[in-house]
Amino acid sequence: MIKTFIDKLLGKSAGGTQGKSRFGKRQEVPAEVHKIDPALVDERAKNVVTTLQQAGYEAYVVGGAVRDLLLGLRPKDFDVATNATPEQVKSLFRRAFIIGRRFRIVHVVYGRGREHEVIEVSTFRAYMDSAAAEQVAGNERTSKGELASMKHAVDASGRVLRDNVWGPQEEDAARRDFTVNAMYYDPANQVVVDYHNGIKDAQKLTLRMIGDPVTRYREDPVRIIRAIRFSAKLAALGFKMEAKTAAPLIESSKLLADVPQSRMFDEMLKLLQTGHAIATIEQLRKLGLATGIYPLLDVVVERADQPFVKAALQDTDRRVGEGKPVAPSFLLACVLWADVRDGWAQRQEGRHGQRPQPPFPALQDAIDDVFNSRIGDVSGRGKLAADMREIWMMQPRFDKRTGSTPYSLVEQARFRAAFDFMRLRADVGEVNEAIAEWWQEFSTADDVRRQDLLEQVRDEQKTRQRVRVRETPPPPKPRSEPGGRQRHGEAPAQQAEDSEQDEEVEVEAGAVPPDGEAPAARKRRRRRKPRTGGGGGDEGGGSAEGA
Repeated sequence: MIKTFIDKLLGKSAGGTQGKSRFGKRQEVPAEVHKIDPALVDERAKNVVTTLQQAGYEAYVVGGAVRDLLLGLRPKDFDVATNATPEQVKSLFRRAFIIGRRFRIVHVVYGRGREHEVIEVSTFRAYMDSAAAEQVAGNERTSKGELASMKHAVDASGRVLRDNVWGPQEEDAARRDFTVNAMYYDPANQVVVDYHNGIKDAQKLTLRMIGDPVTRYREDPVRIIRAIRFSAKLAALGFKMEAKTAAPLIESSKLLADVPQSRMFDEMLKLLQTGHAIATIEQLRKLGLATGIYPLLDVVVERADQPFVKAALQDTDRRVGEGKPVAPSFLLACVLWADVRDGWAQRQEGRHGQRPQPPFPALQDAIDDVFNSRIGDVSGRGKLAADMREIWMMQPRFDKRTGSTPYSLVEQARFRAAFDFMRLRADVGEVNEAIAEWWQEFSTADDVRRQDLLEQVRDEQKTRQRVRVRETPPPPKPRSEPGGRQRHGEAPAQQAEDSEQDEEVEVEAGAVPPDGEAPAARKRRRRRKPRTGGGGGDEGGGSAEGA
C-alpha cells in the first residue's frame, strides 16, 4: 500500500503501478481453490466458449453466472465475454444476432419457442473516462443522430451515451459495475480470472462497486437501479452493500431524471420480475429510495403491503423461482387494479353531475384514465396495454356462468392470465371462492363435465328464484274504492281474500338472470267474475256507500 501511495504521488504512468491499481491485478485462481462444480455450467454456454476458442479467440463465462457458480448455485442466465468483435462472433454461429446501439452485443440462440435459450456474448471493452470521450449535447433520446458515427460518447454530466470501443480484458473488468460480477471463468481449464478481488468479496458476502461510486453512478445512473437489484437478489444469501457503495445512492438518484423513460420503464420491470420483487421493495425502503426512482415504481412500493398487490408480488417471485414465465402486464394489472376498480364504480354511480354509465363503457373509460395517468407514453405500451386491458375487461364476464359465455371465455388467448387475476381476487376475498373453483374446474373439464357444471349453476339459480318469490310478496292490504271506502257489503277480511285471488306472481319461462339475481317478476291480473246477491254492487265495486 505504501508503494502504491508513493507511486500515486510520483504520478506514475498508466503502464506502471498506477495503471495496475486502476485496472486491478490479474489473478488466475485454480479449481482446487474456487471449487466451482463444472456440472453447474450450461452446456450451451460451454459450446459458445469452445467455438470461440477453437476459432482462435479468448472467451470466458462472465458476470453474475461466475458469482453464482462460486456460491454453489446453478445460474439461470449465462453471459460470455470475448476479444472477438460482434461481427466475428456472428460469423461463427448459425443463429446469432447483433443487437443494441449503446452497447453492441450478440445473442446466440439455441432452441425455438418458449424453450429457447439465449447466450449473450459481449466484446471486451476499453476503459475510457469522460476526458477521452466525445462530448455530446443533450441526452440519449435527443442525440441519436449525433451519436450515429461515434464509438464512445458522454453528455455534459459525464453520463456514457455510447461505449463500443474494444480493449483488453483487464480494462473490460474495470468498467464492470461490481467486483463480484467482474470475474471470468474458463470452463476448459476451470480457471477463474479475477482482477478486483471478486472472490474475496463473494466469500465476505459484500457487494462493492469497482472504482469511485459517485463517478460510476454519474457515468450511468441506471447503475443505481442495478445496485438495488443485486442487493435485493443477494440479500437472501446474506450479502450486504458496502457502505461506500450505498452512501451516494440517494443523492445520485437525481441523475435518473435524465434517463429516457422507456429505459427506466424496462429497468423497473427487471426489478420486479427477477424473482426478488418482495426483497426489492424492502431494499428500496431500507436504502431510503422508496420514492423518487420512477413514478410507477413509487406506486408499487406504496401498495406493496396491500393484500392483493402483495399476493401478486409473491406469486411473481414464486413463478420465477419455479422457472415459469411471467408477464409484466399481469403484475402491473394487479398493481393498478384499485385505480380501475374505483374509477369503474364511480362511473356507474355517476359523478360530477354526469349520468351513470353502463358497466362495460364505464370499465373501458376507467381503464383509459389509468393508462394515461399511470403508464404514460413508454416503449412497448401497445402490447402491454392490450394485455392489461384484456385482463381487466374479462373480470365482469366471470360472473356469467350460463349459456355459451363460459365456452367462449375459456377460448380467449388471455383467459389464463385473466383467470389467475380473478383467482388472486378470490384469495383476498374480493370474489366468491366458489366462483373461482367453478372456473378452475370448467377450464380443465371435458364436455360432459362442463354440461354438469352448467346444470349445477342453473339449479342453484332456480333454487334462489323460488326462495325469493316466496319471501317477496308482503301481506295484502284491504282493497278500497277511491276515497278510502270499502266495497259495499264486504268485510275487510273478505276483500283481502279476494285481492289474493286477483293477482299472482309469474316467473317468465326461460329467463336466465345473472348469477345471484332473481328474474324480474311479471304480474298478471285475473279477471274477476260478477258477484251475485248480498252486495248487489257492479263488477269492480261500482257504487258504494260510506262505511
